[in-house]
Amino acid sequence: MATQPQYASTPIVEISQVTTADTSRTTLTTGVLIAAGPATAAGSGVGKRITRVTVCATATTTAGAIRFWISTDGGTTDRMIVERSVPAITVSTSVTPPFRVEIPELVGLVLPGGNATNLYASTHVSETFNILVESATL
Repeated sequence: MATQPQYASTPIVEISQVTTADTSRTTLTTGVLIAAGPATAAGSGVGKRITRVTVCATATTTAGAIRFWISTDGGTTDRMIVERSVPAITVSTSVTPPFRVEIPELVGLVLPGGNATNLYASTHVSETFNILVESATL
């Protein structure tokens, strides 16, 4: 345990796009890497703390889900940690915006350094979602 408070030293913004359908809840097959731990080894006290994750569809959506996965061994083994339902929304420029949601369950998650711990995302239906991950190195 640190004896000094750990404040964010470098803000980071990562943007990924998920498009390929992956219906599995047990094994990530077509997910996209959305955030990786820093390259510096975790033993030196360096990690990355997630401060916000935002998902935004790029167009009309059908009912489905967005899933978030974590791997602590560089992507060899992954486990689903959050699933968010996506409702059917018909986008209209004058009235109805596309699906957008923040994922509070991931706020505060620390990805240790050493490039072994990664966060992935997948979509249940083959639709396009932009995922913004805001974080900071510790």
